[in-house]
Amino acid sequence: MFSRNNKDVKNRLDVNHYTARRLGDMAESLNQLAKAFDDEIEKNGQLSRGDGLAAMQASATLVCENCSQCNLYADSEKEDSYYLYYLLRAFEQKGHIDHDDMPQMFQTGCRKQDAYLAQLNRSLGRATMNLSWKNRFLESRDAVVSQFREMSVILEEFSHQIDQARDITEEYEYIIKKYFRKYHMAVGNLLLLEYENGQKEAFLTVRTTNGRCVTSKEAAELMGDVVDDSRWRPAGDSRSIITKQYATIRLLEDGGYHLIYGASRIPRQGERYSGDNYTFCESQGSQVVMSLSDGMGSGETASKESKQVVELTEQLLETGFSARAALKLVNTVLLLAGVEQHPATLDVSCIDLHTGVLEVMKLGAVPTFIIGDEGVEILEAGQVPMGIINGVEPVLMSRKMWDGNRIVMVSDGVLDALPGDDKEQVMKQYLESVEEMGPQELADQILEFAVSFIPAPRDDMTVLTAGLWKRHS
Repeated sequence: MFSRNNKDVKNRLDVNHYTARRLGDMAESLNQLAKAFDDEIEKNGQLSRGDGLAAMQASATLVCENCSQCNLYADSEKEDSYYLYYLLRAFEQKGHIDHDDMPQMFQTGCRKQDAYLAQLNRSLGRATMNLSWKNRFLESRDAVVSQFREMSVILEEFSHQIDQARDITEEYEYIIKKYFRKYHMAVGNLLLLEYENGQKEAFLTVRTTNGRCVTSKEAAELMGDVVDDSRWRPAGDSRSIITKQYATIRLLEDGGYHLIYGASRIPRQGERYSGDNYTFCESQGSQVVMSLSDGMGSGETASKESKQVVELTEQLLETGFSARAALKLVNTVLLLAGVEQHPATLDVSCIDLHTGVLEVMKLGAVPTFIIGDEGVEILEAGQVPMGIINGVEPVLMSRKMWDGNRIVMVSDGVLDALPGDDKEQVMKQYLESVEEMGPQELADQILEFAVSFIPAPRDDMTVLTAGLWKRHS
């Protein structure tokens, strides 16, 4: 029996190593694929010298025939020709070229001025349209290449997670099966893993032996009695009931911390919908995520845009994507959606309930405030909304949180309502003065404080708060 167990453990380790290696190979393949498309073609926002010369040549061919009185093309072909540059910039500014934009010799000597100008404007118009389509194509191509890179990073992360997960099944298998048998449950297959942050995860194929049903929550309590006297819970995607038929359940070890949330918001005056949207969710493992998105503008349109950003991000995080990868992918999706979409900011806070480490990621969001024993810390980043610029990297900040620390996230409408030029400092001073209170009460008071400085909300205003506390057995 002991020999068979050792063989089973070895097989599981071999499978994990093989899976990690294959994911690593796939990540490298996607990275190389991205490099293959990553040439030096750059977007150009203006008509080039070649575009201008081609337009002049086409106009001369179609209008001038054998006329040799005008040297407009020959003069513009010279490397030091300033006139060609002036002509192109005039067309870009006005959308057409007038008689007054042409040189004096053209105005006095050309017999077909109207026909030539009409053809020149048509040629430059086509060149402008072609330039626009070329740039749009390059933007779409760059977005796809960016997705290849992001998928490469994601697969590399998964590969690392699988490779670093420690199989501790052999250490606990005998006692787990014996303890469950005592409570009329037979454990068939068992896999117990420990991750880098110390969290454990268990997969049990189990059934009842007395014909009754048992909840997965009860099984999680038994697991906690056996494994280091810890607290366990069923995973969100696990079966909730154990019956007399074998089935697999998934159990997760609770972290050493727990988080309590609070939220308070008010729409812009006269609007039915708030353009801000937020979510609290739990990603894979012991990560708890708070996200806040501020849609540009206000009302129903802004609400739909920010809701889309929040829901996409939440879905990716719950699937197991890292926050950085999730933000990058959502940004790419918004870029591909086109200019008709309204940009939105995104502010994400991820808290590891095992280690107490907070990761804050921002794309265009206002600062986050951390209330601790030593005062209030401001975590701030740039102001570029999502879906505006390709290649924008989310700003990542990391902090160790301690028992009793609190997190405050706000939308820009809250800060804009505060008096003075340095609004972050006004908020910091206020947070340093507030008494200890629950997260919901704190969120309500912060919003009330901000609204007190304005006759009515000029923008959507949202406050999210969370408190982190040590979990006591």
